[in-house]
Amino acid sequence: MLAVAGRLLFLLFVVAPAGAWSSLALWFRAPAPDWLRLALAICLALLALGAAFFLLAHKRWRPLLAFGVIFLGLLAWWGTIAPPISANFAPDVARQTTGKLDGDLLVMTDIRDFDWRSDTDFTERWTSKTYDLTKLRTLDLFLSYWDGPRMAHVITSFGFEGGEHIAWSIEVKRLKGGEFSPLRDLFKANPLAIVAATERDVVRVRTNVRGEDVQLYHLDVYPETMRALLMIYVQDANALAKEPRFYNSLLTNCTTTVAGLVKAIGKPVPLDWRLFINGYLPDYLHENDMLSKKAPLDELKRLSHVAERAKAANDAADFSGWIRAGVPTP
Repeated sequence: MLAVAGRLLFLLFVVAPAGAWSSLALWFRAPAPDWLRLALAICLALLALGAAFFLLAHKRWRPLLAFGVIFLGLLAWWGTIAPPISANFAPDVARQTTGKLDGDLLVMTDIRDFDWRSDTDFTERWTSKTYDLTKLRTLDLFLSYWDGPRMAHVITSFGFEGGEHIAWSIEVKRLKGGEFSPLRDLFKANPLAIVAATERDVVRVRTNVRGEDVQLYHLDVYPETMRALLMIYVQDANALAKEPRFYNSLLTNCTTTVAGLVKAIGKPVPLDWRLFINGYLPDYLHENDMLSKKAPLDELKRLSHVAERAKAANDAADFSGWIRAGVPTP
């Protein structure tokens, strides 16, 4: 009985995930026509099922060894797939932000400042700016809900004395006309983009153009923590400009921001389901003492919605000031 249980566990936690991953990897990434990719994926799945059957019913290991050899070959092939350096990327993710620190001055290039009228109609504009880090004052988190209350896109925004903000968004560097697919982007479908933008660009396109529910939370952290997290963004953006990486829906996405924030504070990052089902990040942040204590969490959530204020502000020069009206500060 114990031997049977051991084989079941092995099949459930080793063979089944390996078979599923291999089939999907072939379907999404095999350099072949659609019909051949589908055939290869089905054959691999059948091989995994057959190996499981012979092991469980007849205690035969050879089919499993054959599957293991093919799986190792797939892993070797997978390691050769590199993200493209240049391609016909969508204009809003075509450039990679970079930054250079000169004392307390941060010189940023390729900051996105698009004027959006629709997802396909916009005025493209990229700027360069210098920020005085001694004037860094605030750190805010935007959650843009695009698929109900469970999933949101996370944007981190740093505010400076005088009302200027620089917002960071981890995005998919998709091809022109391409779409975001959480499942496909688990399999090296698109490169990663780390975008620095004005809030009038990256927030307004979600509230005024796409009609998403965007929530704003002021984070209660020390100035040195803000600076440390900002420099993490800059370092990651510079590294990405030198060596492209793939976007990954689970491991390299907009929510990894929160893990970086907790690390910058100096706390261990506990494994928490809300880092993956990120629509519930406000609860996680509140439990970790990173939100304002001036109001209960329910009240913070009620006051966090900025879409109506964003629509009223539209393209106003003080867009960032408009959307912050009424949001409790730390």
